[in-house]
Amino acid sequence: MRREIPGLHQQAQYKDEIPEGFFLVRVERCFYRYHPQKPFYAVRFAVIQPEELTGETLPGRLYCTPKALWKLRWFLCDFGYDAELFGRDVVDEKAILGLRGIIKVSHTTINGRSFLNLDSFASADKWEELSASTVGSRES
Repeated sequence: MRREIPGLHQQAQYKDEIPEGFFLVRVERCFYRYHPQKPFYAVRFAVIQPEELTGETLPGRLYCTPKALWKLRWFLCDFGYDAELFGRDVVDEKAILGLRGIIKVSHTTINGRSFLNLDSFASADKWEELSASTVGSRES
């Protein structure tokens, strides 16, 4: 049986859909993926701000290797993860869902595939400050 699927032959232009910069987001999905060399958490963020991108989702990976734990720790702290669980070195995927914060994203292309980098994090209460500085720098 054959099916016609419009757009199948077109390469995904993810890079053009989501601009680089700061986003106020909510964690929509989070699950652990085991990999022998690089285990990671696959996280999907729902964009809250800027308004023109509200409803878009951004995928990301937070690696759990000893060298990459600093970034996972940074994410958990800035997004307001439960301090008791954090203090016991426990990551509960259900406790991560719904957390809000700010991410800064950029794009990288490796072997012809475009990936979204999670460059930095900040707590949600800093959104006004960060969004104002980003708008001002774009107008200059």
